[in-house]
Amino acid sequence: MTHDLGQRLLQHRSGLGSTFTARYMLKYLLYYEEYYNIRDAIVREKQLKNWHREWKINLIRSINPDLKDLSEEVIIPW
Repeated sequence: MTHDLGQRLLQHRSGLGSTFTARYMLKYLLYYEEYYNIRDAIVREKQLKNWHREWKINLIRSINPDLKDLSEEVIIPW
């Protein structure tokens, strides 16, 4: 969860941000959700963290079937 997705993308691409992202060198944004209420975002993040991997993949493919990098949709502060 972040309040600035563009900044978080920059962190991930430089190997910062989270241990998981740095360990697996994740660089592409395949899925994201926007929430205006932080409580809703936290509830959703906790829900997704409890999902099985297959469920997460199915969710991603339902929105992004070609697994295209969606980072161009996000304003990145260069």
